[in-house]
Amino acid sequence: MLKLDRLVNVLGGYGARLWSAPASRDVALRSVVVHDPTDPRAATGDVFLAVGVESAAEAVRLARAARATVVLVRESTALAETALAETALAETALEKTALNETALNETGLNETALDETGLDESAETALAEARDGGVAVLLVDPEVSWSQLFGVVYGLVLEGRETEAGRGPTDLFAFADTLAGELGYPVTIEDQMSRVLAYSGSQQTADPVRLETILGRRVSEAMHRLLESKGVFAHLAVSDEPLFVEPSPAHGLRGRMVVAVRAGRELLGSIWVECEQPLAGGRSTALADGARAVALHLLRSRVSADLERRVESDLVIQLLEGTADVSAVISRLGLPGGQFRVIALQAHIAEERHAAILLAFERATTGFGWSRPGRSALFGNTLYTVLPSGGDVSAALDWLAAIVGVLPRRVTVLAGVGGPATPAHLPASRQEADESLALRASRPEGGPVVYDESWDEILLQRLRAAASAGRAPARGPVADLTRHDAEHGTRYIETLRAWLEAQGDLAVAAGRLGVHPNTVRYRLRKMAAVTNLRLDLPEKRLAMIIALAVHQGG
Repeated sequence: MLKLDRLVNVLGGYGARLWSAPASRDVALRSVVVHDPTDPRAATGDVFLAVGVESAAEAVRLARAARATVVLVRESTALAETALAETALAETALEKTALNETALNETGLNETALDETGLDESAETALAEARDGGVAVLLVDPEVSWSQLFGVVYGLVLEGRETEAGRGPTDLFAFADTLAGELGYPVTIEDQMSRVLAYSGSQQTADPVRLETILGRRVSEAMHRLLESKGVFAHLAVSDEPLFVEPSPAHGLRGRMVVAVRAGRELLGSIWVECEQPLAGGRSTALADGARAVALHLLRSRVSADLERRVESDLVIQLLEGTADVSAVISRLGLPGGQFRVIALQAHIAEERHAAILLAFERATTGFGWSRPGRSALFGNTLYTVLPSGGDVSAALDWLAAIVGVLPRRVTVLAGVGGPATPAHLPASRQEADESLALRASRPEGGPVVYDESWDEILLQRLRAAASAGRAPARGPVADLTRHDAEHGTRYIETLRAWLEAQGDLAVAAGRLGVHPNTVRYRLRKMAAVTNLRLDLPEKRLAMIIALAVHQGG
């Protein structure tokens, strides 16, 4: 069983620091809950991830409401400095007194020491709230993404336990045992096709339906029809609320509580509890929390442990990075010949970047073989998909629309689409997709950026990146005129840009500037006195157009 002490030690390697702790770090952790301001239902769990919560005081309050033992919160620089000061005081006290861990908890972070660090009122409120509620507070380094912490915490808490029977740490049976212990009744976990995924250990009091389901590894046809006639599956399709199924002695059914296991809008399965009366109070809450935990367990296992997905990802990455055996890789992926486009996608939830990318990857790789048009890989925090597509970009846009349609509404998707390429040139399409994605990320809103349509903006983006990588020219017409404008309040840069964009047409340039053509002519003469313009040379004009584009982007 995972203890608070081990969670603190492991997360310390990911930039988390213990700011406040209860009397003992030996407390066991069995469940996880993530803050979701859009979900009105009360959720409980031992580890509370305060995603999107701005203050430590609010995070602690929410954690107490969720009956959590420890809360992870991303806090301000000031609070982080306070935590460092407290840690330094605690270490000094430990060196002086050689206290053990329990004594340190009692004396190392006392009120006198905290007063010395100069806590602000908000931090003091948060600390008092944490102490009153017995909630440990872990400060998360702003450089560490929530998606990284998700994986670590879920892996430790949900997958890091073993039952007395010695079942492995990633075994869903372990969770069924734990949930059955909390509820006091036998538990069965099934997928969306009513196939058994896991069940709790003791079968001594099981009714005939439970025994038949476990032995057959799925709900029998007769029982499926009975449950369907009672409206159970219709309820699971639309509701996350637990439902009590009345006993049916004629069919050997003692009675059941059932709740849907769902990720976004997709029904992943269900949890069934054999009981003669509806579960109420804490047991009903524990069942609802268990459904969320199973959903996370199923998503994580589907993404990280599925051999076919791993093989597919490895092969796609080979294509994107370039391989000498392109034809063999395309064949192993089951892709047709012809041209392809690379799609680069990132998914975010509110301000928490990359928090939904695992869910997007799971959706993109649902169904194998020829049931999907493209092949995908998760590389870092970006989902890449190689999609058969020629000159027409509609297939790529349709694929993106389908992905967005199956994700929760609160997820924001950013995407870039590379140009068409043969298999051997997919690395170039991947670069174009990355640049298109970067261009989309720089915009406050809008749809996917397609390289074919935005190549000019991407080219200028490359030029700006190249210019920022080296020293900007201190001389030259653009630099000289920029300085002159700053020192004398002139509008020479604006005039030069308008004249170049008008290809030397004074009337057009004057119209853009809102002045008389003679004014433009006069300014050009004055500009020639400030710097060596040489507007009669094509190569000079081209260089100034590029310099102005870089200057404008900077």
